[in-house]
Amino acid sequence: MSRDYRIAVVGATGAVGVEMLRVMERRNFPVKSLRLLASPRSAGRTLEFQGKDVAVEPLTINSFEGIDIALFSAGSGISKEYAHIAVESGAVVIDNSSAFRQLDSVPLVVPEVNGADVANHKGIIANPNCTTAITLMALYPLHKKFRVRRVFASSYQAVSGAGARAIEELRNQVKAVAKDAPIEREVFQHQIAFNVIPQVDSFLETGYTKEEMKMQNEGRRIMHLPTFKASVTCVRVPIYRAHSVAVSAEFERPVTLHEAREAIQAFPGVELNDDPSTSAYPMPLDYAEKDICGVGRLRLDCALENGLAFWVCGDQINKGAALNAVQIAELL
Repeated sequence: MSRDYRIAVVGATGAVGVEMLRVMERRNFPVKSLRLLASPRSAGRTLEFQGKDVAVEPLTINSFEGIDIALFSAGSGISKEYAHIAVESGAVVIDNSSAFRQLDSVPLVVPEVNGADVANHKGIIANPNCTTAITLMALYPLHKKFRVRRVFASSYQAVSGAGARAIEELRNQVKAVAKDAPIEREVFQHQIAFNVIPQVDSFLETGYTKEEMKMQNEGRRIMHLPTFKASVTCVRVPIYRAHSVAVSAEFERPVTLHEAREAIQAFPGVELNDDPSTSAYPMPLDYAEKDICGVGRLRLDCALENGLAFWVCGDQINKGAALNAVQIAELL
């Protein structure tokens, strides 16, 4: 590949696709040419990149000719149909969907954690689930220090994780409550305004949801730790952007708060925001649209041996998706 890259973005008009453009612009990614791809109904629209309007083209089997790197953000169905076509055309695919995350032949990468795995790709590299990525940004430096065995976690996931229509639904419901008007539901099974919904994704026979199992299944691959266990409850909350996760982690080695704080402070992509005396801790409002994740509420867990409890916030559209994908492209 040349020093400047011919880039395609699949799902360019979606929230993650638009964020990918912003991230590439912000990080001065070396783009020689840019091809924006989406469904036929979005064709003809224009998006701005580096001060220029770029037309959106319909996605077809011929869309990847001459492309070096293809960033996919259009869902697993599109990825399964078109990713291999892109690879056959000579592109490296970085896929944000769940389509390839559990395939041994496809590296699943958080660059700060296992960036070296990119070298093992066979044309496709997978982005992890957003909640997994944000959690591991806090958990992995602690794992390196103390060796994690298992975690118990609850996520507090923003509505934007369910797409643009979910954001609009929350806005409309807030207005309806203020006017004492009927609540309309389309995206979520229940009212989300002034409520929390303890279900993200569909249920499995075990009673966990698919989303809840991703932290264990994907965490094992990313950390190269096949014995890792995670019991997770994923909750949708009435927040527009940025996910939060409360974690209680059990480690093989004795934990000290001093060493835990040092490990987090030394890790790239996260900041320690933890001062109980001033009520300082990460909150979604403070980390929306930020590249870094915030970690706070550190305390020795009173119910686990060698346990540590903590709270982490991160922008799921950014580090949980678009930024992580562009960082992978930078490693390439």
